[in-house]
Amino acid sequence: MEVPNRTGNYQFKKRLNFSLTTIIYSWLFFIMSKYLEQIAINWFEAFNTKDLERLLALYHNEAKHFSPKLKLRQPETNGLISGKEAMRIWWQDAFDRLPSLHYKVTSITANSDRVFMEYIRQVNNEEDMHIAEVLEIKDNQIIFSRVYHG
Repeated sequence: MEVPNRTGNYQFKKRLNFSLTTIIYSWLFFIMSKYLEQIAINWFEAFNTKDLERLLALYHNEAKHFSPKLKLRQPETNGLISGKEAMRIWWQDAFDRLPSLHYKVTSITANSDRVFMEYIRQVNNEEDMHIAEVLEIKDNQIIFSRVYHG
């Protein structure tokens, strides 16, 4: 009759515990990334319907926003604005100037605290522009959004 090796049992339990922990963390990461992806989807829906209040509701009161377009239109900002009121002015101006402005989503990827979005900026009588944007999320609100394009 074989006697179980205590060391072997310990190793098995250790591996099982590690596997369960890995599964739990992977599942939590998956759920969190899906939640953050939903924030991005809500962002696009609000933007494309020009629902400024819904868009701003996704942001923390002291959030920051960086964009090369902002730097071109408001050079004194160096491309960076802070707070919902500054964002309200910026986006309302964009909606007023560009009534056909629309973002076509091509990719959304999230990790534990960021969403990476790729989309095509479409405006009548302008060439389509490929854009990447990062949303940093804390306590279920966007605290920093950064736009990148060529």
